[in-house]
Amino acid sequence: MNWLPRSPKARRRLWVVVVVAPVLALAVGLSLYAMRDSVTFFFSPSEATAEKAPAGRVVRLGGLVETGSLARGADGEVVFAVTDNVATTRIFYQGDLPDLFREGQGIVAQGAFQPDRSFRATQVLAKHDENYMPREVAEALKATAERRPDTALAPGAPVS
Repeated sequence: MNWLPRSPKARRRLWVVVVVAPVLALAVGLSLYAMRDSVTFFFSPSEATAEKAPAGRVVRLGGLVETGSLARGADGEVVFAVTDNVATTRIFYQGDLPDLFREGQGIVAQGAFQPDRSFRATQVLAKHDENYMPREVAEALKATAERRPDTALAPGAPVS
C-alpha cells in the first residue's frame, strides 16, 4: 500500500510541502530565539514579585511618584519611590530626569531589580497629562463650541 498520491501533480505538491514546512518552522524558531532578549515586560509595584521579575532581569516598572520621596544626591543620583497605591518600590537613577517628571506624576522606569528588591533604573520616562490632545483636535473642539449656543440642556431634554 502506497501512501503517495497517484497523480504526479499531487506528488509534486506533497514534496514541496514536505520540504518547505521544516524550513519555515526553523526560520520562525530562529526568529523567536533571536528576539527573546528584546522583550521587556511591564509591571506595577504590586505585580513585581521576585518570581515574576527576578533580580537582574530588565523590566519596566510603572506607577506614580510618591509625594515626598524625591531625593537628589550630590553625585547626580536621584532616589524616589513609585507606588500603585498597593505597593511601593524604591528607584535609584543616575542621570537627568525628564522635564515632565514631578511628584504625583505617572512614570515608567526601565531597569532591573537589585537583590534587595530596590530598582536600578537606566531610563525614566514621564507620562504626559491624560488631558493632552493634539492642537488640531483642540481647535476643532473650540470651533464647534463657538458654534453651539451656550444654553444648557435640561435633564431628559432631547439632544439635537
